[in-house]
Amino acid sequence: MFGSIVGLNRLRSGKSYWEVEVRSKTGWDLGVARGDANRKGKLALNPDNGYWVTVHYEDKRYAALTSPPVSLRLKRKPQKVGVFVDYEEGLVSFYDVTAQSHIYSFTECSFGGEVFPYFSPHLKRNETNAPPLIISAVKTQ
Repeated sequence: MFGSIVGLNRLRSGKSYWEVEVRSKTGWDLGVARGDANRKGKLALNPDNGYWVTVHYEDKRYAALTSPPVSLRLKRKPQKVGVFVDYEEGLVSFYDVTAQSHIYSFTECSFGGEVFPYFSPHLKRNETNAPPLIISAVKTQ
């Protein structure tokens, strides 16, 4: 089982962007969750259930959690991932900040209410995946 967290900064309109340092992680989930999405028990992380999430697992694999999940082929392991949300456009996009490249976008998202940042650091296993996810807001210019 995995623990997960929703952020405090809700989004009901407009745009938001934040970055998450993932450099030493062997697993994580990042994205957004609808305010009324189920957050107890076993979660089905996909847009139908109010989650727009990408996942890194088994230290080398990446996926967008659609129905069914889409495997993502990244050229290198991201050090920092940027998450961009445009509420009115129904868009959630993920970027490799260091490589300045696009990872994946969920389009035509039907949020139907407020959304919150969503994070899962995954479990520590045999002293791997122990570092935290480091989340930072980015100042607009």
